[in-house]
Amino acid sequence: MTRIICFLTFLIFTSHSVFANHGNDFSAPKPKAKTVDTATFATGCFWCTEAKFQQLKGVKKVISGFSGGHVANPTYEQVCTGKTGHAEACNIIYDPTVISYDELLEAFFVAHDPTQLNRQGNDVGTQYRSAIFYHNSAQQQKANYYIDRLNTEKAYKSKIVTQVVPYAAFYKAEDYHQNYYSLNGDQPYCKYVIQPELEKFKKVFKDKLKK
Repeated sequence: MTRIICFLTFLIFTSHSVFANHGNDFSAPKPKAKTVDTATFATGCFWCTEAKFQQLKGVKKVISGFSGGHVANPTYEQVCTGKTGHAEACNIIYDPTVISYDELLEAFFVAHDPTQLNRQGNDVGTQYRSAIFYHNSAQQQKANYYIDRLNTEKAYKSKIVTQVVPYAAFYKAEDYHQNYYSLNGDQPYCKYVIQPELEKFKKVFKDKLKK
């Protein structure tokens, strides 16, 4: 894991020069900087995804839901069957002046094992797949760039299987799924699955955590 983190840090540092002048038109007026932006990630169980990304400075809100499927307005029970095509995902609303999309991608690759196909640990099924739902071409290019570099350098023992697909419909999960870990910390799944993973995540990003 240490090797992966170091390489991701290096990639973020060097990516500024890779993407700095891509597609720039210096004759056109620059658009106003966004006050908030959205990243949409699937890293397995959305309770765990939400709990981790909520910790990061610059993240305004995390919404748990479903994306990438073919059924409108699915319920959690329907998604759990694996028949709707959805992944458990999170919309991460963030302030790009505080945390960049590159840094969120770094967190994405640390938050789970992107080499596991249609599972994370004991959570098995296509609904637990690893996926990046990009909102624009810049997000798509960056996601593919990091995946290509990580695979080329063999940062993981196996090849990354993360899907990079366009963001389409996102369906917010039922209210009881929102802020789940914070509200249900004593539940066995929270204590024995989410909490250990969250502690590891917080150690890696200790300089980027909210106070």
